[in-house]
Amino acid sequence: MEGSEFLQQSAKRKGRLTRLLALTTLVSTFGSSFQYGYNVAVVNSPAMYMQQFYNQSYFDRYGTYMDSSFQTVLWSLTVSMYPLGGLFGSLMVAPLVNKLGRKGTLLFNNIFSIVPAILMGTSKATKSFEIIIFARIIIGICAGLSSNVVPMYLGELSPKNLRGAIGVMPQLFITIGIVVAQIFGIRSILANEKGWPLLLGLTGIPAIMELILLPFSPESPRFTLIQKGNVTGARAALRRIRGWDDVDDEIEEMRLEDQSEKAEGHMSVLHLFSFRSLRWQLVSIIVLNMGQQLSGVNAIYYYADSIYRSAGVKENDIQYVTVGTGAVNVFMTIAAISIVEALGRRKLLLFGFAICCISCAVLTTSLNLQDNVDGMPYLSIACIIIYVMGHAIGPSPIPYVITTEMFRQSSRPAAFMVAGSVHWLSNFTVGLIFPFLEKGLGEYSFIIFGGICLATFFFIFIIIPETKNKTFLEISQMFAKKNKTEIKLESEHLELHKRNIDECKAVKSTRL
Repeated sequence: MEGSEFLQQSAKRKGRLTRLLALTTLVSTFGSSFQYGYNVAVVNSPAMYMQQFYNQSYFDRYGTYMDSSFQTVLWSLTVSMYPLGGLFGSLMVAPLVNKLGRKGTLLFNNIFSIVPAILMGTSKATKSFEIIIFARIIIGICAGLSSNVVPMYLGELSPKNLRGAIGVMPQLFITIGIVVAQIFGIRSILANEKGWPLLLGLTGIPAIMELILLPFSPESPRFTLIQKGNVTGARAALRRIRGWDDVDDEIEEMRLEDQSEKAEGHMSVLHLFSFRSLRWQLVSIIVLNMGQQLSGVNAIYYYADSIYRSAGVKENDIQYVTVGTGAVNVFMTIAAISIVEALGRRKLLLFGFAICCISCAVLTTSLNLQDNVDGMPYLSIACIIIYVMGHAIGPSPIPYVITTEMFRQSSRPAAFMVAGSVHWLSNFTVGLIFPFLEKGLGEYSFIIFGGICLATFFFIFIIIPETKNKTFLEISQMFAKKNKTEIKLESEHLELHKRNIDECKAVKSTRL
């Protein structure tokens, strides 16, 4: 009870977006999250030229061209190795962030970007398509790490009143990365026979910039205090980030969090699954990440070209319409940043999954009727755009924010490891299964995606609480009720630190 009163008293002053916090956010999201999006889309446009290179390289070695089925297998590997690498990267999150810290892991992760960028950029000169497939695994590891560590790092740096908006920034730069890859992937720019190696190699530039600039940013104060026990370092980092000297309240809140979870100790993934006080948090991030990837977003993009074609869009113009769809994704993610603190995480998730569910249902109908009813192809295009808008405001960005907020310091790395593994495994599963769904069910496959969106909607409605403007400890106390457990704070410890803070403030006031 006393802990709750103290947290409420310490929550009165709102944090602000300081120059250092803004620069750290931009450097980490451009250097890491941007690459995730860029490498999702970068192989789509030059696919024809890359497959010709595969075939020609094979001919130069063996004097005969590849069998078409073998070429299909190689190209499938090229595409699918990226999410598989993402899964491997997610499995590395917990040990790396606990050993190197959040910032240290992001700096180390640039190895997994610069090396494959060089390999892919020189693959044509070395006449080796195997290098591209291998590099896609490594760049996938980079994406798997960055997609988890960047939200964790920024969530721990941000004041709670800005945590949602800053937490959406990684997703914004993922969408920007996709659009940039689509723009560079226009055939008159780099998606051509000469330009595709450069198109693949450009992914190393953000990594080099991050490697140069991120060392000037502080390590997560929560990691510094709770996991390293360095109060002085944490206080100095907080003062730099917040732009003011009086950070006693935040330091105390971190100490209370540390004290409340001392019994848990270092949390491994196995402990996470067996710990009763984290049961619903764990179920929630698994459902949210599965819902995010199994909701059909990748299938929508897969189907988009054929829908644009059936609506009468010229073959050469489809690439420009695709860029336009990506731009809509960016603008709606920017909208999510501006409204997430006003509407909250829960409402955006509910609105987003509801829009995606309705869009899938209407898209199924319009695809069935488009050969018989005039105007149906245009309704299908509208469904795609509305679906992308719905996914961009909730299902795409908010699970990262929620994962950061639901877990405290000792369990957060393991939680991101689980969430990231589910994310990339679901991504890989959709890429593997959807071609068979599309062949067997056709447009009716979107009924399945709509059903997943609906099931996720009801789960959020029943289980997920609103977390905006809450400290990590307050959110843990909210879930403690669902888990039928109790978070205990030692009252003597709490009173002692409250008294110390009050005395320090009194001395400061006297001096002034």
